[in-house]
Amino acid sequence: MADTSEKLNPIDHRAPRVEYELPVAYRSVAGFVTDWAVNLSKGGLYINTDKPLPVDTVVKLLVTLPGAHFPVELKGRVTRTNALGTASPQSPGMAVEFLDVDEDKRSRIGEFVERLRSELPSEATRK
Repeated sequence: MADTSEKLNPIDHRAPRVEYELPVAYRSVAGFVTDWAVNLSKGGLYINTDKPLPVDTVVKLLVTLPGAHFPVELKGRVTRTNALGTASPQSPGMAVEFLDVDEDKRSRIGEFVERLRSELPSEATRK
């Protein structure tokens, strides 16, 4: 049987995640927006925003990883939103899965997530 691991959805809901604030910029109908990503995995992130984009919106992201000399440019798709005023334990915002990420960027993000998971207290990380 052939190995199908490379064909899995970029966001594996079991992928290690870390809660960590990172500046992220993206374009919306209102123009260029800068917000904070508060949850990151190698397959996507969650952006705090009072005005989430509609589900299935494809968006270009500029994510600034600490220690990097310039932001990482990524393409993503909104997979889930949490509107302001919704009864939810999660803050208003949107989940974005990364699309068409080259191996270098995916590796850099994955290494960053793993480094944070090893450095941060266990309540900041989730499986």
